[in-house]
Amino acid sequence: MAIGGTKVNVKTAKVIRYVGLIVPVGLFLYGSLIKYDLIASTSFLNNGLFYAIIIPWLILAVYQFVFPGKSELSSVTRIVLYHLFATAYLLCVSGLALPIVTTWTLLFLATYAYFGDNGLRLSVITLLIVVVTDSAYHVEDTKLLTANIIAIITVLLIGVASIGISRIRETESDALDHSKALEALERDRILTLINNLADAIISTDENGIVRVYNASSLSLLDTNNNLNGRNIDEILHLMDGDKKRVSLLKEMQKSRGVVVRDDMTITFSDDIVRLEVTYSPIRGTFSRTRGGDNEDGYVIIMRDITKSKSLEEERDEFISVISHELRTPITVVEGTVSNVQLMMERPDIPPQRLKDSLMVAHDQVVFLAKMVNDLSTLSRAERGVADTAEDINVRILIDDIYNEYAPEAKDKNLHFDLDTSPSLGTINASKLYVQELLQNFVTNAIKYTNEGNVTLIVTKHKDTVEFAVKDTGIGISKSDQSKIFNKFYRSEDYRTRETGGTGLGLYVALKLAKKLGCHIELTSRLNHGSTFSFSLPLKK
Repeated sequence: MAIGGTKVNVKTAKVIRYVGLIVPVGLFLYGSLIKYDLIASTSFLNNGLFYAIIIPWLILAVYQFVFPGKSELSSVTRIVLYHLFATAYLLCVSGLALPIVTTWTLLFLATYAYFGDNGLRLSVITLLIVVVTDSAYHVEDTKLLTANIIAIITVLLIGVASIGISRIRETESDALDHSKALEALERDRILTLINNLADAIISTDENGIVRVYNASSLSLLDTNNNLNGRNIDEILHLMDGDKKRVSLLKEMQKSRGVVVRDDMTITFSDDIVRLEVTYSPIRGTFSRTRGGDNEDGYVIIMRDITKSKSLEEERDEFISVISHELRTPITVVEGTVSNVQLMMERPDIPPQRLKDSLMVAHDQVVFLAKMVNDLSTLSRAERGVADTAEDINVRILIDDIYNEYAPEAKDKNLHFDLDTSPSLGTINASKLYVQELLQNFVTNAIKYTNEGNVTLIVTKHKDTVEFAVKDTGIGISKSDQSKIFNKFYRSEDYRTRETGGTGLGLYVALKLAKKLGCHIELTSRLNHGSTFSFSLPLKK
């Protein structure tokens, strides 16, 4: 408690309570010795007055010991009563006998502890009044006056020394408390900082026991359990690139500086998470001054790089495949054009042969153009170019696509049919994405249908409009249906191989569908045709 003075902590209050109980008991024993003339005293008046002073004091001592003061008024009342009983005891029982009067220093300390300098001054004034009163009563006794002066000086010196020591301890205690508060503040700031970082951060002691971690660590490890006090190897079951278990503690103990590794994985159920793990020893000031290799602990920073690693591998695979896919048509074009140049120098080469060679080169150039177009569409979808939604009249959109591809179907002797609801309404989406998605399905249907028909079906439902392209072509086997949306995938079916294709069309279609927020449905049966469909919400 703090009542006009210094803070009285629990331990100090407990000591004061015990002293407040023990001192009156001791004074009772001392007064009893005076009563039976075992100790001489010129101030002892009579037995009745002795008991009148000491019994209430003992009752007060027991009461304050059992029921500590909870309020300022209670503390003031008890300190005042202790001073009154002590004053009466010195004047009417013991006098200013040196062993007894020195106990007044305990009143100095208790009063100072609870009420500060002002309370201490009042306690000193009370003692001086007692000395003056006792000296006036025994003014003719020179020896007693001298003893009183020595006693008061002794008490004051002891009191000053005790208060001085108490103040030094208070100053040191305040400095320590201030230091602890600053340390706690800095710790809170650091914890706030690391808890707002996206990377998982864990700090361990030299034995690998977790001491500090942030919220991202729990998120990365997919747990709500407390990590403090647990061994890092118990928490992180890491595997290296060769699928061998890695003891992170042993790796940290071998490190002499910052180590970054991106070849580690951790498994949660069926998910494998690839991690970039950065770890480093922590060396405090004491560790540096003693010049040893011992660490005070370790700090670990972890980042989920599953997506970035997958993108990196996809990029490498993409570059490898696209290089391979481009090499063949470019080689064919280069070789064919070179042959045509040579054949043109020879008059015996028939024109039809030159025409056929140029047609081969032309087909390869068309193939390259389609690949570039698919790559351009894929790039737009990946970067979100032209993804601004707009109102689209479905009837106009479908008529435009039908009119664009009807001649191509006619050239292959196919029937290109249009099956629509009477009223189709309006959708709100990226017009470019919807057009390219439908064009992709229509061109594939015409390409892989040798006879029969291709039907563009658009059906209006209550809140959606469904687009479907149905053909009577070669169909897709069950094994291929799960793979045809992979980039550069082409079926092993010889009929597929006979037609040129980049293997990017349906992969691009899948990307466009995701951008539009819809799902592509596929139904197909080998040698009976295929149907690709998707639905978009109608504008209300």
